Amino acid sequence: MNPADAASTVSLYAQLLDAWNRGNAADFAALFAEDGSTVGFDGSPLDGRTAIASALQSIFASHRTAAYVAKVREVRRLAPTVRLLRAVVGMVPPGQAELNPAVNALQSVVIIEQGGQLQIALLHNTPAAFHGRPQLAEQLTEELKDIVRSGQIVKAV
Repeated sequence: MNPADAASTVSLYAQLLDAWNRGNAADFAALFAEDGSTVGFDGSPLDGRTAIASALQSIFASHRTAAYVAKVREVRRLAPTVRLLRAVVGMVPPGQAELNPAVNALQSVVIIEQGGQLQIALLHNTPAAFHGRPQLAEQLTEELKDIVRSGQIVKAV
């Protein structure tokens, strides 16, 4: 993938996390294709931009959510109009300065190009549990702490 396409892909992802961090359901959902989907950290599926906006609006209205930080591990083209972004993420609880390692996750984002515009077709979250390999969980937490300390939301490799 050429550098400009990789940068635009990472930029879309950064906008997504920024919308979450601001608690803005409409901005978050607007980045999805009309029929886009997301699978939450707990496995909850949401299908369609309207369902995503509605569910997140309820979440954001009920409490302040933790803020994301992310490290993009990979960006690649799957087909001429389909891109994949893979990242690791951590979350900083409201009013705190440190990550909550229990909610570290891996995210995969399928992005499509429609009419010259990038849109998210799928956002999938998977807990970074690393069962039986605590050193991997600790290593990931240390990587993400570096991003928190830098003040960035998204760091691309």
